[in-house]
Amino acid sequence: MARSSLFHLLRSQAKQLAPIKFQAGYHPCRFGTWQHPSTVKPNFNFARYDAAQKRCASRAVASEANSKISIGPQRSEAGEDNEDTGIVYYGPISSTIKKVKLLSLSTCCLSVSLGPVITFMTAPDMNVILKGAVASSVIFLSATTTGALHWFVSPYVHKLRWQPGSDSFEVEMMTWLATFVSKTIKFADIKLPETNRPFVTFKANGDFYFIDSEHCHNKALLARLTPQKSESAFKNL
Repeated sequence: MARSSLFHLLRSQAKQLAPIKFQAGYHPCRFGTWQHPSTVKPNFNFARYDAAQKRCASRAVASEANSKISIGPQRSEAGEDNEDTGIVYYGPISSTIKKVKLLSLSTCCLSVSLGPVITFMTAPDMNVILKGAVASSVIFLSATTTGALHWFVSPYVHKLRWQPGSDSFEVEMMTWLATFVSKTIKFADIKLPETNRPFVTFKANGDFYFIDSEHCHNKALLARLTPQKSESAFKNL
């Protein structure tokens, strides 16, 4: 009798425990729930990764742009223009002229220093007078091209600073050593060039200056830099 009652009690307890199902991810030996590894999101910030990738790409593009010959002011110069409101004109090919001038100066120095040495070492059977003539010709050709380049681009104005209402303005010119020098010019000293020299806008104090009219957005300043041209054009009308 006792065995039958114990057997009925066990069967009733088993029926009560049968519908209970353990949820997936629940561990009966610890508190809380356990998540499957596939549902756990990695702790990775994609926005920060994308921002870093964009910064690296912009730096690569900027370095590549600086190494190329470009027309117009660089980005750093544009930033300086925002800070210095007195700058009203930039030479569009200023960086190109500087690079070409540095290249010409370097080749001229190499020709003067290494030209005679290479000439006398390469042809030992050649006459000494002929070797000297060849070395002198190389040096003369290199110096002539460098001087011609300086004469051609010397009137080019790289920067111009002017405050509206002022009777003078400041320009930055390039020397033959590819360095910049500032000059102050008064509007009263401006004259039209009397020669047919190319790429010359006006003459002041015996020097020639060239302004690219297409990139000079201040038309009032451009009119003051070429006053006689404006008056002659008005008379012809």
